[in-house]
Amino acid sequence: MTSRNHTQGSAWTPGLKQSSCFSLPSPGTRDSSGVRGFHLDHQLQLLPMDTSEKTEVVLLACGSFNPITNMHLRLFELGKDYMNATGKYRVIKGIISPVGDAYKKKGLIPAHHRIIMAELATKNSHWLEVDTWESLQKEWVETVKVLRHHQEKLATDSCDHPQRSLLMDRPGRKRKWDEQKQDSSPKKPQEPKSTGVPRVKLLCGADLLESFNVPNLWKTEDITQIVANYGLICITRAGSDAQKFIYESDVLWRHQSNIHLVDEWITNDISSTKIRRALRRGQSIRYLVPDLVQEYIEKHDLYNSESEDRNVGVILAPLQRNISEAKHSNPTA
Repeated sequence: MTSRNHTQGSAWTPGLKQSSCFSLPSPGTRDSSGVRGFHLDHQLQLLPMDTSEKTEVVLLACGSFNPITNMHLRLFELGKDYMNATGKYRVIKGIISPVGDAYKKKGLIPAHHRIIMAELATKNSHWLEVDTWESLQKEWVETVKVLRHHQEKLATDSCDHPQRSLLMDRPGRKRKWDEQKQDSSPKKPQEPKSTGVPRVKLLCGADLLESFNVPNLWKTEDITQIVANYGLICITRAGSDAQKFIYESDVLWRHQSNIHLVDEWITNDISSTKIRRALRRGQSIRYLVPDLVQEYIEKHDLYNSESEDRNVGVILAPLQRNISEAKHSNPTA
């Protein structure tokens, strides 16, 4: 992916990646033959630089996607439109990251079905892709770790394969289910202030923002890292007061500049829960999910009374882990 960020005193030209991993030779220097080098800086100043100040952004949505709906896809479009309209950002890619089976949510069908449905839903998108890393983990993975994984991957790709990122990691490139079954090579440490690496931000609905207040569902330090180090793009819905929720939270208020609230003026109340309920009752879900997703659901009879009873009586993974860790850290409580 070509970086559009630059530092003062330098310039950018299409097809030339400039970051902490790549530096230009000083103009006017002589090589071994004594020939004076080409004055590249002078030439670059003549090229247009209208987008060089924009920060490239990757939108990451984590969740069950059980099943993926048209509303999930709309979240990405709304988030992209909002960020691009600020004039400060340029959204280059959207990533759908379904949670793994170890999340233990009631009614959660196997991850491979949810992955396939998400890939079918984004089949015709030029900038959305489905990533399987989170869903392939044996244990449930905290959202902040998923964000960190993708930010480090972008940094590694930027440093190790500057040209490959332009051709192979273009927006919308699907990651096949089998391609990620093997662990990749160790990643290099991310350079915090590298100007050539896109920034990952968490895309979510107002319900996720409000879930920060559910006891033991989130660790305070995880919430702090998410809003401070990455940022939120929250799509609000009718009846929610996200701004008030931010005001009532000291952590969110402290980092409110990194929380982007996006109004959804064309209301859309589609939810995976309502989709599953309609399917259990034999009702049509057409135009609520992509056609290919509907066909896949019907072909495999994915949602019924039996599937809804999966994980009944099982404590949700984050609640189980956070309560257990709290007891160990404070045994007298």
